[in-house]
Amino acid sequence: MNDLLHYRNFRFTGLVAAFSVMLFLVSCSATRHAQKDGTGSDQEFSKEAVFNIMKKVADWQTDSIRDQGWRHPERDWTMGALYTGLMAFAHVSHDSAYYYFMKNMGNKFDWQIIQGPNRFFADNYCVGQMCCGMYQIYHDPQMIADLKVLADTLIARPHTESLEWKNHINLREWAWCDGLFMGPPTLAMLADVTHEKKYMDLVDSLWWKTTDYLYDPEEHLYYRDSRYFNKKEKNGKKVFWSRGNGWVMGGLVRVLENMPDNYYDRPRWIKLYRNMAKTIASLQQPDGTWHASLLDPKSYPIKETSGSGFYCYALAWGINHHLLDSKKYAPVVWKSWDALVSCVHPNGMLGYAQPIGADPQEVTGNDTEVYAVGAFLLAGSEVIKMAKKE
Repeated sequence: MNDLLHYRNFRFTGLVAAFSVMLFLVSCSATRHAQKDGTGSDQEFSKEAVFNIMKKVADWQTDSIRDQGWRHPERDWTMGALYTGLMAFAHVSHDSAYYYFMKNMGNKFDWQIIQGPNRFFADNYCVGQMCCGMYQIYHDPQMIADLKVLADTLIARPHTESLEWKNHINLREWAWCDGLFMGPPTLAMLADVTHEKKYMDLVDSLWWKTTDYLYDPEEHLYYRDSRYFNKKEKNGKKVFWSRGNGWVMGGLVRVLENMPDNYYDRPRWIKLYRNMAKTIASLQQPDGTWHASLLDPKSYPIKETSGSGFYCYALAWGINHHLLDSKKYAPVVWKSWDALVSCVHPNGMLGYAQPIGADPQEVTGNDTEVYAVGAFLLAGSEVIKMAKKE
């Protein structure tokens, strides 16, 4: 807890701090504005507004950890997802205090990925995304040393088992769709920072093994795991979990972000991304979010942020990287960002986050989770690139 106290006390002075204070004093509601385009109207935000609400949410979350303690273990997958968002906001804000927060956590564990019999469980190396991000900042080999050992061991493993949900297959393979945010981006980032193609080849091989098993080519969506192949929602539709597919989309773009432009299989990844993006955009609800069940939203009529945040992030990323048509997809992004902002409480707590689970469940405005905050901050880091200057 002393590290957290130090974190809150550590703020750079000078121009960066002055700039942050100036932005924070601007009201989000005052800077939002509607703008017409050729297809109608969509909600847009100023860069200041996006920055302000990101800061408010990031600071509420870190303050909550400081005041109430860690809700989950520091190296848990939930925290791994949060760190991705904090890394993104640190880059946007140029505030090294957020890097300091994560550096303290890494130092506490000597930059070791979780050890023991469950070491190959992708949830347990999701935190490796933070390790790679910190290595890019500080260039300390220790930050990725254990992750490299883990990755090399993964390469040496046979990966010949079926992905059927039995015999704890999830401890050895990416047998559940949300695992595609945990494992692939971590190894793709490692490939990027080490310039070792073998790690990207591992990502490519295992991603398509999971996709061949869990992806429905008719719906362009992923089943959560094999237990859901034959299940139906109340309306008779297939069960496709919003958060699970949101995390697939998040994982997709984070792999593409770190994949060389000339990588031999990149076109196949882009085709998958565009197919999913088209489907996801068509499933957005009138409230701007994606409800817990993608194909039966009426059975879960409440907005939900832990999936919607990743959809907003992934679609905005595609626009910013010229993989999606802005005219078609920007209204979807702005509508979703507007909805996400509406889920932020006055104190900065992000609500409507479905609790930990594996399928669509009910959610309330008071449900919050660190992984939803991570998704929100990732979304903001791409939305702010689309936003207007005041």
